[in-house]
Amino acid sequence: MIPERTLRRNLRELPPAALVLFAGSFVNRFGSFVMTFLILYLTRRGFSPQQAGAAVSLYGLGGVAASVLGGELADRIGRTRTITLSMFGSAAVMLTLSQVDRLPVIFLLTTLAGLTSEAYRPASSALLADLVPAGQRVSAFAALRFTVNAGFALGAATAGLLAQRSFFLVFVADALTSVAFGMLALVAIRDVKVHSSVGEQRRPAGYAALFGDRVFLLFLIAALLVAFVYLQSYSTFALQVRALGFSSAVYGGLIALNGLLIVLLELPLTSWTQHRPPRPVIAAGFLLVGIGFSLVAVAHVLPLLILAVLIWTSGEMLNSPMAGAYVADRAPARLRGRYQGAWGLTWGLGLILGPVIGASLFAWNPSGFWLICGVLAATGSVLVLVSGRLADRATPVA
Repeated sequence: MIPERTLRRNLRELPPAALVLFAGSFVNRFGSFVMTFLILYLTRRGFSPQQAGAAVSLYGLGGVAASVLGGELADRIGRTRTITLSMFGSAAVMLTLSQVDRLPVIFLLTTLAGLTSEAYRPASSALLADLVPAGQRVSAFAALRFTVNAGFALGAATAGLLAQRSFFLVFVADALTSVAFGMLALVAIRDVKVHSSVGEQRRPAGYAALFGDRVFLLFLIAALLVAFVYLQSYSTFALQVRALGFSSAVYGGLIALNGLLIVLLELPLTSWTQHRPPRPVIAAGFLLVGIGFSLVAVAHVLPLLILAVLIWTSGEMLNSPMAGAYVADRAPARLRGRYQGAWGLTWGLGLILGPVIGASLFAWNPSGFWLICGVLAATGSVLVLVSGRLADRATPVA
């Protein structure tokens, strides 16, 4: 009798290269100091809040480009080379950014910072898919998310201490952790040779293959809708909390609750979701995200705000590890980097569109805006289920 595929067994059987990838990702996210404090750094240097905000937006624009370029490079030159190039490039840009004071140059470098710092993401996800067989990937992607979230949470506190002493130390520490991840990728990780079937080799190459995959395109549209909604937690939700008369500390505590729940509960929850079909789980997660943000419309007291965070975080924990594994399973082996890059692109676009459109709709009608968020996420949930029906009638891509 074959023993059950438990979460513990899946994690125990992860290859050493995956553990090195987790370690590198932890170090890198722990040291992602600059973007956390960039707006404070620039305003302290004498730039206006609008100029500092524009620089942060340009970082997001660079991140969007990184999803596309990083996916292309991951499939063309290899996963580890892309990670190494991304990390070494990020270190160089961060150190240069700490030394310039002309606004046009700062704008250029923050765009490059977004490009170089985020280009590794499609490569690392594709590499994890190469290393871990289908059926064990949900656990692997949950473990990767755990290390990234834990690293970011611990790093934010450390960055605050460094910033009190010197902002230059923030840039140096960010660069050093990027170099550390790049060295780990260069020395301790090797690409896995993936084999494409004859059917895969006959399909279009590059990103053109994605446009022929209607099932995946529907998933991407759904992911973009939910990314737009979820990323309101870092922009418009702050305006809502302030409008209710709560302090910035309360908002920070609510966001910290989201991260704490993910670190404590996502892996245990994955032990249940990994045995379920991916699309219904992803759809349920999207729906919970929508319910959580819809609740904000009537959450005028702190307990209800906490409940809203609990609900949308539950949705995030349901869908995110499963979505990462789903994208990896859906992609042809030779296109895993591009598929992961396209999925990452939805979050990059959400980061750009979410604050701008969200703030405008919030100013028009705060309660109505949160209900719109619920409708958008529910629509994403339906699209995922519809894509499943298409998949049942179509020949599998991978």
